[in-house]
Amino acid sequence: MHMSWYQLFHLGDPMLTLPLGSAIAAWLLAARAWRAALGWIVGFGLALGLVAATKIAFMGWATGLPALAFKAVSGHATGFAAVFPTLCYLAMPARMARARVPAAAAALALAAVVAAALVHAGEHTLAEAAAGWVIGAGAFLCTARLARGTPVTAVTSLAPAAAPAFAPTPATIACAALACLASAWLLRSAPLNWWMIKVALVLSGNSAPVPWDQCG
Repeated sequence: MHMSWYQLFHLGDPMLTLPLGSAIAAWLLAARAWRAALGWIVGFGLALGLVAATKIAFMGWATGLPALAFKAVSGHATGFAAVFPTLCYLAMPARMARARVPAAAAALALAAVVAAALVHAGEHTLAEAAAGWVIGAGAFLCTARLARGTPVTAVTSLAPAAAPAFAPTPATIACAALACLASAWLLRSAPLNWWMIKVALVLSGNSAPVPWDQCG
């Protein structure tokens, strides 16, 4: 059974990408890969902030670029383009280091397909999906650039001597899993869309948000 366009773009659902993003941050911090951790936390945080800012602005003031049919950055496209290439890049074993870039490039290509699926399904316009892909890819590239400067060292006694500092170990995997589960629980307890609507209404003073069916 083939995957439909609807199923494909849901690979970028924030309920999946945000917990995975938290897991990446916890993994790098636990591994003491400080440069890569800084790149990811700042890059991914800014990417999420841009998505939230454009959506809040649209819901509160109907902002956007009508000439480009742009109203808000796609969170699905942003999340997928940031998270999955980063996972492919960081999780590659040391013995397959040469495959890191091709694997990440393949994930970026798949992210472009997810963005296309969003457009095809009518969830976002081309400008909105493309903006999400570019922003997410930027978060990944920032992390990868800083990760390349991470010295080759053993992080724990369980890590091979030749493994890069961000190589997964039982300890870092456990931290990542806990962060992922905690983030997933928080998202279910406090849905992002609900909070963005509340912020938009408080800041704009409106009694109701601009309808999302106008955003696509």
